[in-house]
Amino acid sequence: MLHKTQGVVFRLTNYSESSIIVTIFTAAFGLQAYIINGVRKSRKTTIALYQPLTLLDLVVYHRENASILRIKEVKCLHPYQSITSDFRKSSIAMFLNEVINKTVKEQNHARETCEFLIQSFIHLDLQTSNIENFHLIFLIRLTQYLGFRPSELSELLGGNFAYEAEEEILQKLLTANYADAISMTNAQRRNILDLLVRFYATHSDNFGELKSLGVVRELVQ
Repeated sequence: MLHKTQGVVFRLTNYSESSIIVTIFTAAFGLQAYIINGVRKSRKTTIALYQPLTLLDLVVYHRENASILRIKEVKCLHPYQSITSDFRKSSIAMFLNEVINKTVKEQNHARETCEFLIQSFIHLDLQTSNIENFHLIFLIRLTQYLGFRPSELSELLGGNFAYEAEEEILQKLLTANYADAISMTNAQRRNILDLLVRFYATHSDNFGELKSLGVVRELVQ
């Protein structure tokens, strides 16, 4: 049966000489895998549509309990204007893509989660200031859709040490929007990022190591 939905590409895997399997978090069905035949040789279908974090409008075939499905129609929902060319933004996007691949798996509340992801990455693409704190605010806001949003600072700290100034910053981050200007030093930003990653590791099964963590710690200043 055909369904219209929006989605965010999570990852792409080569399947054969000419085909790929693309994993997309959809508003209608949550996390789904789709096979795209001939994409690596076809002139009609561009593989660029299936790169991680591409935002898509889709018409898909859906069958319950099917492990791999097919896409009938696809177009880009929001062509990125700066994420692919701005090194800071692309570093943040790479890091956040790794985080969501490890954590966003539930099919419950898929529409709300998908809408949050789409609007967040559009905001990152269009944002012109306060970019250096985007990933911190995203990590806190994402916890709401993962089921472990902290309601108080003590829950976020989880017994971990933080300086008083960092606690004050974290308190602001708990209710911040992406455009909010929150002043902090580079060292404070790195410490808060490390604390948030530990919070995720505590609440997410098989979270493991983040390969892009070192890059975003150094570049987003």
